[in-house]
Amino acid sequence: MIANPIPWPNGARCACAITLDVDADSLIHVARPQDSYDRLYPITMGRYGPTVAVPRILETYRRLGLKQSFFIPAWTMENYPAAVEAILRDGHEIGHHGYIHEDPAAIGTDLQRERFERALRTHVTMTGRKPRGYRAPLYNATQATLDLLVEHGFTYDSSLMADDIPYLMQTPRGKLYEMPPHWGADDWPPFAHFAEIGYMMPVKSPSEGLAASFEEFEAQYEAGGFWMGIWHPFLTGRLARWRVVERWLEDVLANRKVWFATLEEIAAHVDGLVRAGSYGIRVESLPYFTQPVIP
Repeated sequence: MIANPIPWPNGARCACAITLDVDADSLIHVARPQDSYDRLYPITMGRYGPTVAVPRILETYRRLGLKQSFFIPAWTMENYPAAVEAILRDGHEIGHHGYIHEDPAAIGTDLQRERFERALRTHVTMTGRKPRGYRAPLYNATQATLDLLVEHGFTYDSSLMADDIPYLMQTPRGKLYEMPPHWGADDWPPFAHFAEIGYMMPVKSPSEGLAASFEEFEAQYEAGGFWMGIWHPFLTGRLARWRVVERWLEDVLANRKVWFATLEEIAAHVDGLVRAGSYGIRVESLPYFTQPVIP
């Protein structure tokens, strides 16, 4: 059970967010930079996300009255502006997800800053403001990543996994809310079959693959907690899988006391409780380590 559940608005028992990582074909360009331009199958698999799946997902959200969060690499935003415009037109949140899905832990501090700030400029140009939230590609946030988020005034990160519910990270540079993801509610393990980038998951049927996410929801609902799906349009946005999602959403909205909101809204709600002194949030102090643990 959750030791200190957060009081959610309007008597909701659980705060819920479906977060869509719209990576498109950025993944193949990072993995195979020398010849990715001529690898048509992985390019088309990625393109399916912003061109086919995102319109399908947005139509569902409009019908059900949902506003949700999308994390998009800036390179993807630049190359698929129609998807960005459609997401913004419907009032959804777009969060920072690197420039071209580069791994922050693999590129070094200086290049991470250059790519991070380059992506910020794209966000401002295309959305009119800096994003409030960030998700590290591959979840590989480093201490330098958190420092950049604090420096640039971000409200929350959604990469780290130290709790079941939102918590506060205290760093030497400042504070940042964490909206914790978890692989149990991520669609990559059941659906990612992508030899070119080193993933060959045994692809599950739509209902079996999504069952893990839905079971995670049931536990969070029982505990009065926070559930977040971490899905990719080119995976879960495919026709049969999204049909399963639609039917699940219809059932949850009709029969459960839930609050579906963007991560920005959820973070703002938690911050309001903390500032008012009406909720004692758990704090993680960082950095955890400053040098190799084993010499």
